[in-house]
Amino acid sequence: MMETRDCACGQAAVRDEAAAWFVRLQEPNVSVEQQQRFEAWLNEHSQHREEFQLLQGLWAAADLLPTSRLQALVETPPARRQRRPMLRYAVAASVLAVALGLGLFSGLNHPGGYRAEFATAPGERKHVALPDGSVIDLNSRSRLQVRYEQDRRVIELSAGEAMFSVEHDASRPFIVEAGSGRVTVTGTRFDVRRDATQTRVAVEQGTVKVQGSAAPDNQFINLTAGLGTAVDGQGKVLPAYAVNPAELTAWRNGKLVFNNASLGEVAAEVSRYRDKPLTVSQPNVASLRLTSVFKSDDTDALLKALPSILPVTVRTLADGSQEIISR
Repeated sequence: MMETRDCACGQAAVRDEAAAWFVRLQEPNVSVEQQQRFEAWLNEHSQHREEFQLLQGLWAAADLLPTSRLQALVETPPARRQRRPMLRYAVAASVLAVALGLGLFSGLNHPGGYRAEFATAPGERKHVALPDGSVIDLNSRSRLQVRYEQDRRVIELSAGEAMFSVEHDASRPFIVEAGSGRVTVTGTRFDVRRDATQTRVAVEQGTVKVQGSAAPDNQFINLTAGLGTAVDGQGKVLPAYAVNPAELTAWRNGKLVFNNASLGEVAAEVSRYRDKPLTVSQPNVASLRLTSVFKSDDTDALLKALPSILPVTVRTLADGSQEIISR
């Protein structure tokens, strides 16, 4: 497989596959199954990701060209190209031709309507590349819907947590709706987590605008890098506070970071990565504090280590769930 991808015919095949996937992902209502097949293909070989990212770059660049220029590029390949650039051009041209045929480009306008839904199972993480070059990393037990319109890019986070790396586009804001909160940006990196009682926002790079459903449109909080806030269930936005983005988004690297966290908080967080919940029913045990780092894909190791760190033990209940109790 590796040797096949490195030969000329293999490269051409990969480019054809990348082009097919790229066009397919522009269609409305991309299913979760289709997205999973795409993710599997993307991770199968480094060249797959390279070729797909090339097409994303061409897509973004094409946004800056008028339709007449795009059509000319498709119809008349530039002269004096070497073989490899020509192969790349052939795929790029085919993608632009299909995009033009579908009406996805219109002068200086942006890609047309796009809808998709993505979800993760317990313990699963997912990396999603969007048509405009933006990227979403989904944490465990997360679900969101994507809706791109002519004047806005809207994400509805219905459960869980996601890290957004947004491609800058001042004319078409990127909006994340999560419970009673709304986050609006043009281009930045930030994390949004939706829990049962609140929505938390943390900014790693750039600036975001956070609004609550209880506030008028002209009332919001601006967050810059290293700041965060939370929106409660009634839509009230808390004052901005300092955060450690690297710590809050360590889950992207498969890590659970606890910094003086209560055992109740630890149990709630660990439950997100397990099929059965982890609970703490005794208040005195739930208030114990823990500072440590564990692997999110091996929460059993955390449970085994807890009795050696704190005066507790872990017992398994009849339904298969587990409970932390005093030792």
